[in-house]
Amino acid sequence: MARRDYYEILGVKRAATEKDIRQAYRKLARTYHPDLNPNDKQAEARFKEIGQAYEVLSDAEKRKHYDRWGHDFEKIEQARKAGASTGGGFDPSGFPGGFGGSRPGGARWTATDFGGTGASPADDEMLGSIFDQIMGGRRTAARSRGEDIDHPTTVTLEEAFNGTMRRIQIAPPDGTPQVIEVKVPAGVTDGSRVRVAGKGSLGRGGGAAGDLYLVVSVRPHPRFTREGDDLTTVVDVPLYTAVLGGEVLVPTPKGTRLALKLAPEVQSGQRYRLAGQGMPKLGSDGRGDLYAEARVLVPTSLSDRERDLFTELAGLREEEAAS
Repeated sequence: MARRDYYEILGVKRAATEKDIRQAYRKLARTYHPDLNPNDKQAEARFKEIGQAYEVLSDAEKRKHYDRWGHDFEKIEQARKAGASTGGGFDPSGFPGGFGGSRPGGARWTATDFGGTGASPADDEMLGSIFDQIMGGRRTAARSRGEDIDHPTTVTLEEAFNGTMRRIQIAPPDGTPQVIEVKVPAGVTDGSRVRVAGKGSLGRGGGAAGDLYLVVSVRPHPRFTREGDDLTTVVDVPLYTAVLGGEVLVPTPKGTRLALKLAPEVQSGQRYRLAGQGMPKLGSDGRGDLYAEARVLVPTSLSDRERDLFTELAGLREEEAAS
C-alpha cells in the first residue's frame, strides 16, 4: 500500500515554514490523541501517522532528504554512505522498482504507552541486497547510530505545573520488554521533548543506540488559559463589589486561592496581574504571571426593596446627566 505524503498528512504546503509545521502538528495531535479518542483505532492510527510525519518534517536534514527522495530517503542515504565508505558510488535511480517504505534500523522496536514505531526484519533483508549490489556481492554492514524514537504522552496542566513521572514499556529487539520511568519536568509545554538517552532503535554495525523522546501534549484546562508561561483565569465579581470595591479570591494552579483587593468601579474584562504566580519556566527557577480577568455578575431574583433602590439609583444618574 502506498504511503501518504507527509505534507498531506499534516495539511501543509511543501513550502511550509517550521512554525507552520509545528502548529499543524499540535492541532492534529490534540484532535486525534488517544486520550481524547478512547478505543478509537482509526484515531490511534491517524495519531501515529501524524507523529511519523512530524518526526521527519520537523528535522531540517531529514526534511531535505525526504523532499528529494520521498519515503525511500532513509534507505537511500544509508546506501549512499555505505558506498562512500568503500570508495564506491551509489545512484538510487539505477535500482528499478525503488525501495520499500519502512524505516531501517534492525529488528522491531516498540514502545507501549499509546503505541510505538519500528522497522520490519524484511527491511534488513532488502537493504542487505542493496549492499550486495553496491559491493559486488561483498556485504559490509555500515556502522551507524540507531534512530531516535518519538513517543507521545499527555499531561494535565497540574502535572505540567508540578512535574510528573511516566512509566513507559519498551520492547528492545534483542531482549525482554522493560518498563522505564521518565521524569517530565515542571514547565513543559505542548511539543516539549523529553530525552531518554540510548532507549531508541539499535545502531547498525556496532553503532550507538538512538534516543527515546517523549513528545508532550498538555491537556486544555477548564479554568486556566495558558500563553507561554503565563496563565489567565476568569474571576466572578459581585456587582456590589465591582461598584464599591472589595476583595475576591483568585484560584491558582497549586490548588490554593489568593486574595485580590479591588478598587471601586471594576469593569468586566479588567485584568489584574499576580506576578510570579504562573507556570514554572522550563529549565529555570523563574515563574510566569497569573492574570485574573474580572467578570462582573449582575444580581438576579431582586427583592422589591432592591428593585426600588436600583430604580432610585437610575433616577439619580439621569439627573446628573441632565444637569
